[in-house]
Amino acid sequence: MIGKSVRLERIMDRNSGRTVIIPMDHGVTVGPIKGLTNLRDAVSKVVAGGANAVLMHKGSPRFCHRGRGKDVGLIIHLSAGTTLSPDPNAKELACTVEEALKIGADAVSVHINLGADTDKEMLRQLGYVGERCMEWQMPLLAMMYTRGPKIKNEYDVNNVKHAARVAAELGADIVKVVYTGSPESFSEVVEGCHLPVVIAGGEKMETDEQIVEMIEGALKAGAAGLSIGRNAFQHKDPTKIVSVFSKMVHDGLSKEDALKMLKE
Repeated sequence: MIGKSVRLERIMDRNSGRTVIIPMDHGVTVGPIKGLTNLRDAVSKVVAGGANAVLMHKGSPRFCHRGRGKDVGLIIHLSAGTTLSPDPNAKELACTVEEALKIGADAVSVHINLGADTDKEMLRQLGYVGERCMEWQMPLLAMMYTRGPKIKNEYDVNNVKHAARVAAELGADIVKVVYTGSPESFSEVVEGCHLPVVIAGGEKMETDEQIVEMIEGALKAGAAGLSIGRNAFQHKDPTKIVSVFSKMVHDGLSKEDALKMLKE
């Protein structure tokens, strides 16, 4: 497992064992949204804030690879789907582990929607990618959501901890899930997963207090960090908010001190 260990060190902080990942794969799903129109500029801002890794589709590194400033881990997203699709919950593999290796990825990611009409196909994809990642010693981040006709509440702790456990049992190395709303409930997710768990940021939040409160709660529950996109690159100051994320995740900065830092 030496290959996975070496690559994981490029996206996980060696001292804290945690990570700040900024996903920037939204262009395929919804187009060039605010904050990602100029992808090179967006990457530069979050890297300056201390992001451990950025996550994007296979074509993006050609025009936003790091040319200056600090280095940053690269996660290539293998799954694709658009809001224009008759079934936006269906995800297909649009890249392979081998392609990601050629690009220079430190890890790959897949998106799974348990409960969707096509979840059996997505589970097959997860198993297949897990096998290829084992072959090539490539770390796998599984983005696990519960969305579909049977799902009444995707934030329900029973749904979220089930999704996280699926990732652990089918070969992932890191799992990304939504926050369940409290440290007490999210600790159930962490305890039942046996993998590093990072939280998703979801839709753009109205206040900074909402986002830092969520991060503090997740970390108290044992989360290994975060994978937050819109609440980072759409913030009025992406560099500062990512710096706050980094200090909370790696240095234990409190919610109160985080808010003070953002008001300075």
